[in-house]
Amino acid sequence: MCVVAPGVRAQPGATAVLEDSDHRRSTSLDGDWHYMVDPYFNGLYSFHHEEKQDGWFLNRQAQPTDTTPVEYDFAKSPTLRVPGDWNTQADRLFFYEGPLWYQRDFDFVPAAGKRTFLHVGAANYRAWFWVNGKLACTHEGGFTSFDCEVTGLVHAGKNSIVAAVDNTRLPDGVPTLETDWWNYGGLTRDVSLIEVPQQFIDSYDLHLSRADRKTIEGWVHVSGGKTGDEVAVKIAEAGASATATLGEDGRALVRLSTKQLTLWSPEHPKLYRVELSAGPDALEDEMGFRTIEVRGTEILLNGQPVFLRGVSVHAEAPYRTGRANTQQDVDTLLGWAKELGCNYVRLAHYPHDERMTRTADRMGIMVWSEIPTYWAIHWDDPQVLKKAEAQLGEEIGRDRNKAAIVLWSVANETPNTEARTKFLTALASRARQLDPSRLVTAALLVRADGDTKIVDDPLGQALDVIGANEYIGWYEGHPESADHTLWRIAYQKPMIVSEFGGGAKAGLHGAPDERWTEEYQADIFKHQLPMLNRIPQLRGMSPWVLMDFRSPYRQLPGIQDYFNRKGLISDQGQKKQAFYILQKAYKEGLVGKAE
Repeated sequence: MCVVAPGVRAQPGATAVLEDSDHRRSTSLDGDWHYMVDPYFNGLYSFHHEEKQDGWFLNRQAQPTDTTPVEYDFAKSPTLRVPGDWNTQADRLFFYEGPLWYQRDFDFVPAAGKRTFLHVGAANYRAWFWVNGKLACTHEGGFTSFDCEVTGLVHAGKNSIVAAVDNTRLPDGVPTLETDWWNYGGLTRDVSLIEVPQQFIDSYDLHLSRADRKTIEGWVHVSGGKTGDEVAVKIAEAGASATATLGEDGRALVRLSTKQLTLWSPEHPKLYRVELSAGPDALEDEMGFRTIEVRGTEILLNGQPVFLRGVSVHAEAPYRTGRANTQQDVDTLLGWAKELGCNYVRLAHYPHDERMTRTADRMGIMVWSEIPTYWAIHWDDPQVLKKAEAQLGEEIGRDRNKAAIVLWSVANETPNTEARTKFLTALASRARQLDPSRLVTAALLVRADGDTKIVDDPLGQALDVIGANEYIGWYEGHPESADHTLWRIAYQKPMIVSEFGGGAKAGLHGAPDERWTEEYQADIFKHQLPMLNRIPQLRGMSPWVLMDFRSPYRQLPGIQDYFNRKGLISDQGQKKQAFYILQKAYKEGLVGKAE
């Protein structure tokens, strides 16, 4: 958490989000880091739980003159790969939840006149970073990237960085104590140092105007800029360029008229080279331009109705398991989605690695991106709302300029209470303030009255698109129960059935009425698809889930073995029968209507 407002120089302990950080000059800190497990967190706190002034962050070496013992030594400790979760790298850490310390040395020569930021792709869940024994920043939230300024902390030559990461589940955390995915701990995404000028572009928003689909509009913010300073934006291939000046808030309002523009779509995922400059800073991005909006019960992409043929995806690494964080992981997962016939994926239940959204841009896959306001968090606690808003801000700050993202989701399967509705309505409003160019959704629970499924959650009033999860044939009834199920939806809005499906162990076969077999899972899909076709305002679907993923909820020996087995593909890449049923429906246009 602890997000610094744009343009404000960060104080120790604070973090910000540098947009387009993956296109900045950087020094990678990935690789082997020494680690020490610290379940009592005595590296930071005394036995009276007072914060130490001489904790492990000092990375001390024992000396003969010491009057007290030094009871740690990073240099003699084992190593973990960064990026990477600790659970799948060491057997003794598989179930571990708690504080763990990382340390590595690095050589660095700061560039004259530059500012240096420590960039962390993600650290689950709370994290502390010290550079050369001085606190650089703290952060809460396990799935969003953040940056903290270390200009005054690094020096020429050998440097040391120490991080403490604590994945302890918290009652007032986001998410809270219970999730249906593995609580992978550690520095799970890339870590690097980024150098920028004294005045630099830290955030911007460029999107296609819904009014004419020819004009690109938005703003550019310059950290350290002065009122009246000039900002320039150029998209040479589109014949578009513009200059603007900074206002008192450090933003320049930008408007570009294009001579010719190929709109981004799944069929034609056109990306343009965008050049931004402000004083000493120059930045490039690859961006697509498209509009997304609703009209009645339709979703319009570039003004035309579209049906979202999708699948839900967890950030579980294929084959090796653990947290997905490499280009190979992303190419495999999104490659399977394309093979399935998808034009859309629901990235559940938290922001995924930035490689995922970058690759979706290039591959032409629309994205539902979600923050982990999941199940039953502390809806009455204003501090929890602040944590959720911070994660939403970091998510949007990183990805607001990626054409693939069409939906910001504020929640999944939350209880229908007044406090919850107030909380999530505030989040939906915040999402629109940060990014009015996209649609807001949430995955709602569905209630039943006999054979009728009813979607009337009051949160629906705050959403542009209704998401609905249902599990006919798995958690209720039998697969054929879908044949006589009716739907009553209280909102004249587009609806996406954001989850449905059932579990199967790859390679386990039997009768269609035998649970856990591929045949049973396939039978669910055979009955679901005709039912979904009878929902007049259905405009998308993302069955659960593309690939099996680890979950402590799922323990059935010989079947689940700590995996949620609802994947259409096993964690080892085996496609189940249901994969081919859905693939045929998508590729032959047998399910869903755009209007």
